[in-house]
Amino acid sequence: MARRLMLALAAGLLAAFSAAPSSAQDYPNHAVRIIVPFGAGGPADVAARLIGNVLQESFGQPFVIENRTGAGGVIGTVEAAKSPADGYTLLMMSNTQTANESLLTPDKRKYELMRDLAPIAPVNYSDLVIVVNPQVPAKTLQEFIALAKSQPGKLNYASSGQGTPYHMAGELFKAMAGIDVVHVPYRNSGEARSGVIGGQVQMMIDAVPAMAPNIGENQVRALATTGKERSAVLPNVPTAGEAGVAGYEATIWLGLMAPAGTPKPVIDKLNAAVNAMVKRPDIVKLWTEQGAVPMSMTPEEFGKFLRGDIEKWADVVKKFDKS
Repeated sequence: MARRLMLALAAGLLAAFSAAPSSAQDYPNHAVRIIVPFGAGGPADVAARLIGNVLQESFGQPFVIENRTGAGGVIGTVEAAKSPADGYTLLMMSNTQTANESLLTPDKRKYELMRDLAPIAPVNYSDLVIVVNPQVPAKTLQEFIALAKSQPGKLNYASSGQGTPYHMAGELFKAMAGIDVVHVPYRNSGEARSGVIGGQVQMMIDAVPAMAPNIGENQVRALATTGKERSAVLPNVPTAGEAGVAGYEATIWLGLMAPAGTPKPVIDKLNAAVNAMVKRPDIVKLWTEQGAVPMSMTPEEFGKFLRGDIEKWADVVKKFDKS
C-alpha cells in the first residue's frame, strides 16, 4: 500500500513538472488582455496598443487592451495583481508604480509591486517637456520661475494623477527651482493636457511624444525638456539644465509585468517577443521620430532595474517630504 502511494505521488509530481513546459509551448491559446492603468491616448496606452498588435502578429492570438484608470494607477495595478497567474493578464506599467511604493501607504496601494507582480520586460523611455499655457507671461523657464517666486502658491501645474511620473517630475522641479506651485491631479493625461491648453492650470510636465503636437499647434509654449540632451523632436527647446535648473532630469519609462507566479517559461516567451519587437527597425524608427528610446532587458535585469527605481523614488519622496 505504501509503495503504491509513493508511486502515485511520484507520478503526480512528474505530471506537474512536465505540464509547465507543455503549457508554455502552447501559450497563448486564447486571447490575452493587457491592463493599462492609465487613460486612453497617453504614452502607456499608445505603447500598449502597438505592443498588442505586434504580439498578436507573433502569437496568432488577440492581445486586448483594457484601460482600468483611477487612483494614480492603483486600480488597474490591483486588478492585474489579483488576476490568475497564467500569462493571460499582463500589466502595462511605468515609473508611476515604482514611485507609488513609497508615495502611497500600503493600505492605499493594496499591493506590493515586487511581491505581487513579476517583471517581463521594459519597453521604452521618453524625455518630458515643461510647458505653459500661452497666456502665461513667461517666455523662458527662468521667467516662469521668477513669476512663480513672485506669486507663491498662486500658480498651478497639472498631472495625470498622484504618483505619476509627471507629478514626481513636478515636485522635483519645484524643489530644485525653489518655487511653490500647486499640484492639480487629473484623472488621466488627456484631461491634464486639456487643463493646461484651456488655461485652467498654468503649467504641465508631459511626455515629449504626447505633447509635441500641441506645441507644434501653439496650444502650449514649451519652456524646457528634461533629458541630458536636447530632444530630437524639439531641437529648439533647451534642456532644463541649459535653461537654468542644473542637474534636473526626469523621464517616463514603460514596461510589462504579470501576476506573481506566472510560469517562468511563459515570462521568458513574452520577454523574447517584446525584446524582438523593440529592436525592429520600423519600431525603432517610429519611436525615434516620437522621441522615445527602446529598452531591452531580461526579466531578471528588469527586476533589478525596478528595485533600483523604487529606491530612487523613495529617496526623492523622503528628501522632499512627499510621503
